[in-house]
Amino acid sequence: MTSVKLKFKESSVSGKEGTLYIQVIHGREVAQVNTGLHIHKEEWDYENGSIVKGYPESGKRAKYLDIIRGKILLEKERMNRIVEYYENGDGLYKVADVVRRYREASCGTVSVFEYIRIQIARLQRLGKERTAETYGQMLNSLVKYRKGMDLYFDMIDTDMMEQYEIFMRVNHLCRNTSSFYMRILRCVYNRAVEEGITVQRQPFRHVYTGVDKTPKRAVTINDIRNIKALRLLRNPVLEFARDIFLFSFYMRGMSFIDIAYLRKKDMSNGFITYNRRKTGQQIVVRLEKPILDIIMKYTLSGSEYLLPVIERQDGTERKQYLNKMLLVNRKLKIIAGMAGIQIPLSMYVARHSWASVAKSMDVSLSVISLGMGHDNEETTRIYLDSIQTDQIDDANVRILKEL
Repeated sequence: MTSVKLKFKESSVSGKEGTLYIQVIHGREVAQVNTGLHIHKEEWDYENGSIVKGYPESGKRAKYLDIIRGKILLEKERMNRIVEYYENGDGLYKVADVVRRYREASCGTVSVFEYIRIQIARLQRLGKERTAETYGQMLNSLVKYRKGMDLYFDMIDTDMMEQYEIFMRVNHLCRNTSSFYMRILRCVYNRAVEEGITVQRQPFRHVYTGVDKTPKRAVTINDIRNIKALRLLRNPVLEFARDIFLFSFYMRGMSFIDIAYLRKKDMSNGFITYNRRKTGQQIVVRLEKPILDIIMKYTLSGSEYLLPVIERQDGTERKQYLNKMLLVNRKLKIIAGMAGIQIPLSMYVARHSWASVAKSMDVSLSVISLGMGHDNEETTRIYLDSIQTDQIDDANVRILKEL
């Protein structure tokens, strides 16, 4: 058996911090591994071999000791996992083997939580706010699973990922959500491998990283007519939510984020041209009368944006968009009841409904895919060079005439 304990060595200089080290004993061999972490002797509990709890901490020192506690737990876990690795082998190893492997693993490493935060900051610098948010959501989930305890990449293995998957299921995350978080974490892990932070151990090979087919929710052309016919003049917030829903439908299922960031300069020569924020793909939509009616109804003078989703340019644009999306989706639930629609309305329903209505009118799948900006659709890739923009616009005219 191998013993791994945290020890403290006082400084020979009065008032100077002492050193925390890990003591490893195997057989009759003893080794000491310096953690590089330092505390005062008053902060060390000699009886329990740990940093004192309840010591009168305040301010920066309290935060410092919290950080030290977290790092110590992390280093001890790493050392224990290395010992476990040797114990599960033939058992013929020396203390020097444990120390060597520990130092190799510790050389120039960055913790997983820290690395994910670095990636979030990188995505934000690149303007990929939505992707950064999903990384943050995954990190929050991982932190909960680890109960706040950080880890290193060499600690991530198939067992841990299977346990993390079980944790998410127990906490009522659907399989697509747990798979989504796994795919993000795998992306982070693979990037760390590319940067030489860790080696590839294929820790995700036993967990689900696919996408389950889910029931798609769409409304019929009759439902769209009923939504359009609602008299909402006495409630401008409901009216705005309804009109933005219709605008998305008229614009071939335009996503809410693209509507929010649509600028007046994107409208020119009878067309609206924009790039999808999700994929970067350029979309060109011919301006039909229903689209123009909504634009003329809501466009504000003095704003560069086409519709009043983002109303102030003060650095809070992202927050304004998110708040307006929540408001619109909440009001759409009310509108659904008023229009006698059984499924809960949302902006996503508008997007999917255009595709569903187009399909019911025998518009080809390739035209639908291209019209919605699905640049990852195999059918779209096959027909991308042969489908003309006017075919898509003609399909949109056929749909709008049904209203």
